[in-house]
Amino acid sequence: MTLSNTLLDLALQIQQIPAPTFAEDARARFVLEKFHAEGLADPSLDSAGNVWARLPGGSAAPLIVSAHLDTVFPPETNLAVRRETGRIYAPGLGDNSLGVAALFGLLWQLREQKHHLPGDLWLVANTCEEGLGDLRGMKAVCQRFGPAVRAYLVLEGMAYGHVYHHGIGVRRYKISLHTRGGHSWIDFGQPSAIHELAQLVSALATLQTPMEPRTTYNVGRIGGGTSINTVAPEAWLELDLRSESAEVLETLARKVESLVETRNQRGVRAEMQVIGQRPAGEIAPSHPLIQLARSILSSQGVDPMLTSGSTDANFPLSLGYPALVLGLTHGGGAHSAEEFIETAPLQAGLWQLVEFVRRAWD
Repeated sequence: MTLSNTLLDLALQIQQIPAPTFAEDARARFVLEKFHAEGLADPSLDSAGNVWARLPGGSAAPLIVSAHLDTVFPPETNLAVRRETGRIYAPGLGDNSLGVAALFGLLWQLREQKHHLPGDLWLVANTCEEGLGDLRGMKAVCQRFGPAVRAYLVLEGMAYGHVYHHGIGVRRYKISLHTRGGHSWIDFGQPSAIHELAQLVSALATLQTPMEPRTTYNVGRIGGGTSINTVAPEAWLELDLRSESAEVLETLARKVESLVETRNQRGVRAEMQVIGQRPAGEIAPSHPLIQLARSILSSQGVDPMLTSGSTDANFPLSLGYPALVLGLTHGGGAHSAEEFIETAPLQAGLWQLVEFVRRAWD
């Protein structure tokens, strides 16, 4: 069996363990047992639910390689696997079961090639990257090591060929509207929280955002009401704002706040609560680690794409620590039941990762 097939088998084992954000425990225990079985130093779980292990190296600053455990899918999701020529379909396989499995693929390759690294290699399967996790796992990682590292390398399953060096800023809100409510017949004409919220969503949809720097917004969840024949006393939505520019993100947030404030009128009370923030940050394209990642991809015949995104790397980048994201293969349908990965690039993706780690201290 080839290494890429062994890696895929492990990724599928991980994928079959539900791991919604805030409920990654079963998957974390599986990874911890595997760390123990590999004979790694210091396998442990921390208070944030992160799983740690160390491949001992020399006295140089350690390299942290992490992959997030959690997925966007609730525990009742059908995790069935479907194989097609060159593809495997499975919810959460590319994002990010494959990334977690690659922690082991990296280890196997380094051992097989008998590489002794200049510094310790810490392997971390971390929690709370998705949804409202607010990067809690990565925050704990950075709190433990701070700037005293060679780099924070984040693994994502479906980003092969991309070098993420820019973490985009994210602001998330829960917006709630409250009214007195009442009976749909008797109190017709009284403010309905749902009607008011619908008007707010329509107003949000008219907001103009720049293409450069790229800036987006999305109403991802909505709820409220009591029954079909009740004037709704409460309704809410969850809003995601993103921008490559911290200043533009702040401007967009002020516009949203202004729209929410207009709903505060007779018989209506509006509330706006921050439920998540991902700070922006960037490592220069000229940084030696970014140049190393680009040169490795180029040597594989891949045109490296410098890109931005919202990942675990946001937090160390926001603190000025060296951090980047690399991927293992191509894929699509992320965050959907039709998520898939392509199997052919996986061997090259793993080789890229091993080369980066082997040369990270140069």
